[in-house]
Amino acid sequence: MDKSTRNYIQRATQAGRTILERAFSEQLEGTFDILLDGTISEQAGSHLSDHQKVVREKLVAAMAHKRSTGLSAQAAVQNYLREAAFTALNRFVALKMLEARDLVQECVSKGEDSSGFKEFTALAPGLVAVDDKGYRLYIETILDEIGQEVKVLFDRRDVASLLWPDRQTLLELIGILNAPELVSVWAEDETIGWIYQYFNDPLERKVMRKASQAPRNSRELAVRNQFFTPRYVVEFLVDNTLGRMWFNAMGGRTTLKDRCQYLLVKPEESPVAKERLRDPRTLKLLDPACGSMHFGLYAFDLFHDIYCEAWEWEQQHRPGSLDVSTQPEAQFFPLCQTYADQDAFLQDIPRLIIEHNIYGVDIDPRAAQIASLALWLRAQRAWHEAEIKAKDRPLIGQGHVVAATAPPAEPELRELFTANLDPKDAQLFEKTLLLLKGLPELGVLLKVEQELPRLIREASGEFGHLFKEEDMVKWHKAETRLRKALTNFAQVSKSTYQGRLFAQDALEGLRLMDLTREKFDVVVMNPPFGALSLSVKNSLAKAYPNSKNDLLSIFVERGIELLHIGGRIGAITSRTCFFLTSFKKWRKNIVLGTTRPEVIADLGLGVMDEAMVEAAAYVLEKQA
Repeated sequence: MDKSTRNYIQRATQAGRTILERAFSEQLEGTFDILLDGTISEQAGSHLSDHQKVVREKLVAAMAHKRSTGLSAQAAVQNYLREAAFTALNRFVALKMLEARDLVQECVSKGEDSSGFKEFTALAPGLVAVDDKGYRLYIETILDEIGQEVKVLFDRRDVASLLWPDRQTLLELIGILNAPELVSVWAEDETIGWIYQYFNDPLERKVMRKASQAPRNSRELAVRNQFFTPRYVVEFLVDNTLGRMWFNAMGGRTTLKDRCQYLLVKPEESPVAKERLRDPRTLKLLDPACGSMHFGLYAFDLFHDIYCEAWEWEQQHRPGSLDVSTQPEAQFFPLCQTYADQDAFLQDIPRLIIEHNIYGVDIDPRAAQIASLALWLRAQRAWHEAEIKAKDRPLIGQGHVVAATAPPAEPELRELFTANLDPKDAQLFEKTLLLLKGLPELGVLLKVEQELPRLIREASGEFGHLFKEEDMVKWHKAETRLRKALTNFAQVSKSTYQGRLFAQDALEGLRLMDLTREKFDVVVMNPPFGALSLSVKNSLAKAYPNSKNDLLSIFVERGIELLHIGGRIGAITSRTCFFLTSFKKWRKNIVLGTTRPEVIADLGLGVMDEAMVEAAAYVLEKQA
């Protein structure tokens, strides 16, 4: 995507954010008596309808939940305002992208004159009496239908969905998105990623850096490091990690050597016959700072080819010739026994990729939201290109994109939730919340998996540092009970709206704990760089003594920890880590001490959009 097109996207994104925040600010203050300075009147105004009173009650609960994490009253309102505007903008962006993929009828491209809306009103002629002729109801109907599968953005029960733009704002927003210069962008998978990056004002980033050299909180850390990775860098790193691993697995007999234009193959490498082949359902790729999932979108393409080659391999050899020894607990049946025929298998590949292969973590919940949507859209495009009708497409599960959100902190809700738990489960839950402290700043850098066995033993009344296999068996059982209890607690009939938010954050924390206990074959990333966040500087220095001088080196060390032996990590970072004295321990003990450098490309200045950093892209292979 060229610079001029990105400029159009940036202007449209900023314009959309401006009008939505203005409209939602007016609603918060003028309708719901929630002032931007954080002041909230104790009682709902008499001017509110019964429905508006319910909405206000939920808004107040949302602000209280945000304040429980340490935000000031004013910051909580501002935080909610941004989230609401971001969610509203991205919903209509998503509808434009769905239109471009023929996944929904025309619903936004002509506003209230869209063909889909005309058909809708023809079925319900009474809607002409409504102020907007039922257009909001129509859009909400579409959101509800899509939300059955993609809850991450389209679920109208989400806290960021409590406000809806007034009719004039909605028409302005649709006009912005329907600008002629944007016509070509809606069919591009990466458009949603650029909108995510451009939602933040560049001036805001400059103000943050001027105020403090180091990030002061998780939001500053996220905003300071939102730099889109160029497509060629993404391909270079994924080709030489995932692509190379499959090339080796196939003994060089793979179409990926032609598809992966940046895959480095030595002239003397000759094809080698293989007796066993890795089952692609056991391959796992992680982006620990995933942003809008740019790496994952390209990896999706490679995984698709990998699955196709695995099917052909099994047909040519014998049923069960695919190796699942790296993940025996998965208990996969051979592909030829899982699917009736090749057509059924090909139809299921997009679902398999999202549910088995691609993992992502981000400290910005908005990024996780966008990453999940981007992968879902990529799957839909794959089905569209294969001419598989929407009704015949498999439903995609939750996937493995996790937001590193703050653990719930309301003491009264913790007490209410744990009151009905077994005492040992209650103790384990309390200790788990303590373990997840600092999660919004640390994300995947928090070494949860190292502390988990100790917590389990203490909750069971056992002590000592000896790890036992039954410790993890106990955790799996306890986690299942906690998930069930939290899901029940989230039900409106059993808790307050704030209780639902409490349960959601706790469940997301459990998801991250599960992810950190995985071992991956590939880690690819464009990690944050620079000074450590002030609130977690000491804990990071203690956990990563060889890498503590910069976030980039810490992320690389953590990525290596999460790899299988023989796994590969690909990263684009500042090139200074390869020659500055301050990185000497990292180079000696981590890079050369635990890995073998495979590929290094010195890219120079101006690679990562606005980041004025001399960059390098490199691939390291983990050694025994």
